[in-house]
Amino acid sequence: MSVQFHYAARSDVGLVRSNNQDSGYAGPHLLVLADGMGGPAGGDIASSVAVAHLAPLDGDVPPADNLLPLLRDAIEAAHDELMDRSSQDGELAGLGTTAIAILRSGNKLGMVHIGDSRAYLLRDEHLTQVTTDHTYVQHLVDTGRITAEEAEVHPNRNMILRALGDTAGEVALDESVREARPGDRWLLCSDGLSGMVAAETIEKTLNQNPDPDACADKLVDLALRAGGTDNVTVIVCDVVATGSVPSDSSLSTVPQIVGAAANKSWAQSRAAGAGGTGGGSAAVKAAALTPRTEAAPEEDVAPPRRRRRLGAVVGLLVILGLVGGLFFAAYRWTQTQYFVANDSGWVSVYQGIPQSLGPITLAALHERTDIEVASLTGPAQYRLQSPITRGSLEEANAVVENLRTAIVVPDVNRIVGDSRKSGGPNADLFNPGEDVPGGDGEPGDGGAGDGGAG
Repeated sequence: MSVQFHYAARSDVGLVRSNNQDSGYAGPHLLVLADGMGGPAGGDIASSVAVAHLAPLDGDVPPADNLLPLLRDAIEAAHDELMDRSSQDGELAGLGTTAIAILRSGNKLGMVHIGDSRAYLLRDEHLTQVTTDHTYVQHLVDTGRITAEEAEVHPNRNMILRALGDTAGEVALDESVREARPGDRWLLCSDGLSGMVAAETIEKTLNQNPDPDACADKLVDLALRAGGTDNVTVIVCDVVATGSVPSDSSLSTVPQIVGAAANKSWAQSRAAGAGGTGGGSAAVKAAALTPRTEAAPEEDVAPPRRRRRLGAVVGLLVILGLVGGLFFAAYRWTQTQYFVANDSGWVSVYQGIPQSLGPITLAALHERTDIEVASLTGPAQYRLQSPITRGSLEEANAVVENLRTAIVVPDVNRIVGDSRKSGGPNADLFNPGEDVPGGDGEPGDGGAGDGGAG
């Protein structure tokens, strides 16, 4: 059975932010949502660049086998452009964006995802989150360190670990190919919705509003009523059987583009940058044909003093964005490190490094061994007073096995007697003059047995 998309896209700056850094695109074969970051100087650019590289895919229908390669190539091209822009313009340092894209070929859907924007699927009135957030708190949930409920209120819940343009190197995407079933409803959204409105409320809204346009409007309204602390962007897309909709219906056929990418000047500059003529780009067509659903930003009428003050704030935000990007790269590196330490009296292996950054601990317990620290020789115990760091799990395990050879032999009397006479390696297991159970000296004789004779 052949299918087609019936869609609606909406974006709102919210009630707190001064500009919209989200971008969205919905067309007959393609859905894209991007949430930019990098402060006022870069977030809107980053999300617009992502849409610019993906929008041309909404043209000729590709073979199903080419869905993921086409999406992957477009995403990597967007990533490369963002890296180039940030390296050439200091004001754009730290820019990046999340990205979700769904490309249709017949009844097959190719999907790629990076960041914390989400894709949901409503099937048989049941809502499922299809994507997994690439965030610090999701990592904590996946490793069992916090619950999903705790993640919703965690102070670092907005810390993204993977995004386009954040670090050089290969882009790590989540990829999948799925079936487009008539009756399915897809929702793509930025965290301006998912972070403000409960999943149960989203599910209820998707079920109670059959028209995609009305549903998208309702979802944005819910986010604003919840506080609207972030930009909110949603794409609602129904999979319908071809021919099942009356010919006079308002079935979507024209691409819709919303948010930062809807700015016409952005579309034109992107087309030129891509080497096109501008008018033939799907993104440019959408920008020209789609009515603006959000109010035009107010002109900057701040007096000169305030403008200088705003310039200082923008500079600070750029610096913070750069620091944030460096932190993400550093955090990834820490998770390749391991160390051995004393954990409540037991030799234990940790993943990470034995440090913290404010409230963020950069290590997690990997394994608690069966070696009790108290059973080790004095030198071994002394060594464990500080973490023993290693560059891999194999090296950390080698440290554990080395410590295992330092376990004290149970025959205490023989070990202590020999060590006190010879000053051998176990001589520091007991303090000079302490009583040895079953030894030659009487209690309190100051070690008068073998040791007292010299």
